[in-house]
Amino acid sequence: MSSLKNKNILLGITGSIAAYKAGQILRLLGKKEAKVYPIMTEAATHFVHPLTFKALASEEVTYKLFKEERGAEHISLARLADLLLIAPTTANIIGKIAHGIADDILTTTVLAVDCPVVIAPAMNHYMYKNPLVQENIKRLRKFGFKFIGPEEGKLASGEMGPGRISEPFKIVEYVEKVIKSKNDFKGKTFLITAGPTRERLDRVRFISNYSSGKMGYALAEEGIARGAKIILVSGPSSLDPPSNVEFYSIESAEEMRREVKCRFAEMDGVLMAAAVSDYRPLYTEEGKIKKISQEKINLKLIRNQDILKEIGNKKGDKILVGFCAEVENLEDEARIKLKEKNLDLIVANNITLEGAGFGVDTNIVTLIDKKGNIEYLSKMSKREVAEKIWDKIKELMNVQS
Repeated sequence: MSSLKNKNILLGITGSIAAYKAGQILRLLGKKEAKVYPIMTEAATHFVHPLTFKALASEEVTYKLFKEERGAEHISLARLADLLLIAPTTANIIGKIAHGIADDILTTTVLAVDCPVVIAPAMNHYMYKNPLVQENIKRLRKFGFKFIGPEEGKLASGEMGPGRISEPFKIVEYVEKVIKSKNDFKGKTFLITAGPTRERLDRVRFISNYSSGKMGYALAEEGIARGAKIILVSGPSSLDPPSNVEFYSIESAEEMRREVKCRFAEMDGVLMAAAVSDYRPLYTEEGKIKKISQEKINLKLIRNQDILKEIGNKKGDKILVGFCAEVENLEDEARIKLKEKNLDLIVANNITLEGAGFGVDTNIVTLIDKKGNIEYLSKMSKREVAEKIWDKIKELMNVQS
């Protein structure tokens, strides 16, 4: 049986030349026995007449903010929705949603729904690459909006580039995946570590690393979106903690270790995305280390406890996910850590690759599970990587049960 059977899908259609493909999407959703409610912007009606979608859909087409039959249309539609799909989605609509603008039936409905929202962008490649559009997409991802595409290909202008809407069958497959994954971690509790740690030298200096916390925070956001209770233990970061997390701010590796050990027994799993310092100073100056006449000073370091290895030794049936940042021999190093720390999954990335590693919004990772299965992910946003990691965790939990 299709996971879309009897699901209420709102299909938003915006003013793009690709609007005709919404008809194909509607047909495919209908074949999956979904109930589809088309919502058109005024601009969309210049590309495809509402009667076209009325003939294809199981429900009336909505393109006005108020209708006498259902009163405040955006509220009545929002209350029945299991998912809102906007396909195609223009740069204009992405910008409006990203900034909370609600000046038509579609954008008003977006603000009123309490369900997953899937966006399928379609636009010229110059528009798609524009930093303002990319910033808006990044903002929406942060708030849990899902994106499918766009693809590279020939555009309406005749030019080649990214901006082509994904094929209708791919969009419908993705909608099915999102519906299946909604609340798939409900009742489960996960601890996620994020960011760097700092090891004090004195009152003004410390040893640390370049981690921004972006990967860990993206994991927390995705986990919440999928129904999990998330405990986020973070080192110093400029990021704001996601809504609805139980948040603990730490500084040193030892502080992180205490927080993890204190809560480990209650967890269904731990995702150690933090870049934890391997060493700390043997001695910490209470005041400030003064500059002296010597050209060199000796700094003695002592190894910190390996938090993940420590909890791996007593994991039981909990899911443990480790992260591995390397500059060479990526797979070999990842497999060694996977085994040594008794992990279920390791997420490895080569930080020398452009678009991977610390401080950027994208990542390029390799997933290796305890059975040796390997999955190579191309460059994608850290929120998309987080989605893939949670998908893998779900697979591992299904195997366990």
